[in-house]
Amino acid sequence: MTAVALVVAAAVASGLVAGVFAAFSSFVMRALGGLPAGAGAAAMRAVNVAAVRPPLMTALFGAAVLDAVAAAGVLADGQVDRSGALVLAGAGAYLAGVVGVTVAANVPLNDRLAAAAPGSVEEAAVWADYTRRWTRWNTVRTVAGVVAAAALAGSLAA
Repeated sequence: MTAVALVVAAAVASGLVAGVFAAFSSFVMRALGGLPAGAGAAAMRAVNVAAVRPPLMTALFGAAVLDAVAAAGVLADGQVDRSGALVLAGAGAYLAGVVGVTVAANVPLNDRLAAAAPGSVEEAAVWADYTRRWTRWNTVRTVAGVVAAAALAGSLAA
């Protein structure tokens, strides 16, 4: 794969993941949050189980690999010009802001929701906190994915 094709693939993959996250932050979580706590929590648990399958995992971590390989190519070249700096910025935004936030924030929140007993008082409290915090962190992932896609695409014009 040529360097240009790699950067194009990384930009598209990063943007695709950002789009999935944008849908959740903009309307899916609002819809789930509008349901009674038990129904919303149950629906989100089902989403979390379905999300950990090849389509999303391939996109999420495939974009990370593409971004990392593009950044490694820039570093291996040894001369970081404007284009290379944008590739490094895009890869950094994706790896820290998408993958890092997923691992450090969203997954632990998902685990906490999964551990709450359905129909319990604890579940209602966890769900109220979850919708607010998970959406906030998911929005960070969305913005990071958009920044990554834009920086990578911009590197092609630099």
